[in-house]
Amino acid sequence: MEALSSLLAQLTNGLIVGSIYGLMALGLTVIFGVLKIVNFSHGEFYMLGAYISYLISQTLGLHPVLGVLLAVLATFLLGMLIERVLLTPLYDNKVERKDEYALLITFGLSLFLINFALAVFGPFQKSAPALAKGTIDLGVITVSSGKVLAALVAIALLLGMLYIIHKTWLGTALRAISQDRDASAIMGINAERLGSIAFGLGTCMAGAAGALLGPVFLVYPVMGGVPAIKSFVIIVLGSMGSIKGAIYGALLVGIVESLGVVLISPAYRDVYSFLILILILLVRPKGLFGGAQWHN
Repeated sequence: MEALSSLLAQLTNGLIVGSIYGLMALGLTVIFGVLKIVNFSHGEFYMLGAYISYLISQTLGLHPVLGVLLAVLATFLLGMLIERVLLTPLYDNKVERKDEYALLITFGLSLFLINFALAVFGPFQKSAPALAKGTIDLGVITVSSGKVLAALVAIALLLGMLYIIHKTWLGTALRAISQDRDASAIMGINAERLGSIAFGLGTCMAGAAGALLGPVFLVYPVMGGVPAIKSFVIIVLGSMGSIKGAIYGALLVGIVESLGVVLISPAYRDVYSFLILILILLVRPKGLFGGAQWHN
């Protein structure tokens, strides 16, 4: 009975963490789907979201959930600003080797944000307050209220993003740009402005993930490295550019990691996602959903 309880607890924890990983992977997928670039600074927006939420709840004394929401807004605005300042040359034919330019810009931005955080916050790890106190007794297992609330907020943000993509004019325009940027511009869609919005949406999803996982793990300047790598693993696992692949892939990675901790060893927690990626790609080289489009 004790072994079953431990297994169910890890499975629940995997679903909770996986739903938050899904936010980060979804943000990376939106940026790739619309802008056709891989954002190598994605992990640093995760880190910024965690720090913003931490500062709002600790310094200003506001509720941690409000800190999460403000972190989402701040990283959205920052993402839009960075896209306008640094990535606009990709679309005005001033850059010949666009893929290399995007790689170098986002990688350089990653280094800048890490060193900025080191200068402002210092190298020391900080413990963010939980989103809620206490536990929830489910009979067989007991779950932290803070983790449950974090998962509910993550699911709400995921559903909100899916609604925007599939049910709004903005989502229709973003899907059009992802398919043919030039044709969309001819039809009257402001591709540059919507490109900034898409980048902002992607970065705010990373910021939300960092704000939600900050209370679970510690907050420090290089905390975004491993989650960023896992996000790349997830989007490749689920099929590069597929939204449902990003969500299902994140849940799969969360569950595999948690079960690996209890069944094998916690020392290899960050390795299990790579193992499942290798196994899936051996069977389905294009990922779980066979190269589906980003809006599917």
